[in-house]
Formats: sequence, C-alpha cells, structure tokens
Amino acid sequence: MNAPSPNGPVGESPLDAAALARLHELDPGGKTGIVARVLKTYEQSLASTLQNLQAAQARGDTTEVRRLAHTLKSSSASIGALDLSADCAEVEALARDRHVAELPAALARLDRDGIGTLAAVRRLLPR
Repeated sequence: MNAPSPNGPVGESPLDAAALARLHELDPGGKTGIVARVLKTYEQSLASTLQNLQAAQARGDTTEVRRLAHTLKSSSASIGALDLSADCAEVEALARDRHVAELPAALARLDRDGIGTLAAVRRLLPR
C-alpha cells in the first residue's frame, strides 16, 4: 500500500453526491459545522486505517485485516465512499474465509480507492 496523498485522481469524485447531500441535511446552512467535523474525523480514521491495514497485511494478520476492513466499510458507506465500502466488504469476506492468495489484489484495490477517497475528502474540508 502507498502512503495517502493529498492529491487524488482528477475527474469524477469517489464520493456519492446523494450521500453527501444527506449528510448536509443534518446541518442546513452549515451553522454547527457537523459536516466538516464528520469529514475530518473520517479523514483521520481513513488515513490511520490504511496504514494499519498495510501493517496487518505485512504481518499476515488476517483477523486484524478483517476487523479493519469491517470498520472502514460502514464509515465509508456513511459518507458516500461506496466503491471503498465495496472494497472493504470484499477484503472482509476474503480475510474471514482465509482466501489469503486473493487478499493482496483486493487490498491493493482498497488502498487505491482509499487514497482517492482521502484526497476527495480533503478537498471538501475547510482550509
């Protein structure tokens, strides 16, 4: 896995617009700053989880890989990172079923989508 970069892919955002709109509905007008807080918390969690997944993979710790993927799956879906959430579901299932030969490719997809999601979230955060 690569270190997350603040500059993501150009083009279509990996974040679902409808999910982001639902998030914004929690704070019409942005007066409480809840959207920024949620995205900042997710950004920090995602960056940490990508690093922890790399470490767990290097150790061959499929139990930890499964746990991390499961946790990231839900939070990613909640902010609209649907491709990343699907990657997490795949990694979780492979780790649970001990399909270790297939894990590296699935983890590479998760990492790629995670880095793109991280960049997209960072673009949404206030500077």
